[in-house]
Amino acid sequence: QVQLVESGGGLVQAGGSLRLSCAASGSIASINAMGWYRQAPGKQRELVAVITGGGISNYANSVKGRFTISGDNDKNQEYLQMNNLKPEDTAVYYCNARITTYAGLHLKDLEVWGQGTLVTVSS
Repeated sequence: QVQLVESGGGLVQAGGSLRLSCAASGSIASINAMGWYRQAPGKQRELVAVITGGGISNYANSVKGRFTISGDNDKNQEYLQMNNLKPEDTAVYYCNARITTYAGLHLKDLEVWGQGTLVTVSS
């Protein structure tokens, strides 16, 4: 069983900053990639940023230059530093992880989601 727990959401004014955190726990052999997705009201969930276990990151065009994803492999945590926030960044942000977990004597690949944390940016 693997769980992701997010924290750090909240209300901020446009131009402000927030830092989201996501902690993975459970039977983890390795974390292959972690990412952040978001879903605004009435819209589909979209990728915000992703980072591989090797530290390679990728961003949605809408957040490039403003958001930074990072990871701490020793702590099984990832972070999303969000600067210069805009009202259009308002959404529920979900942590996502692609994990290799122990399944008895075998290894099993899983995709796990957090419960989501709300980010609201006021104009």
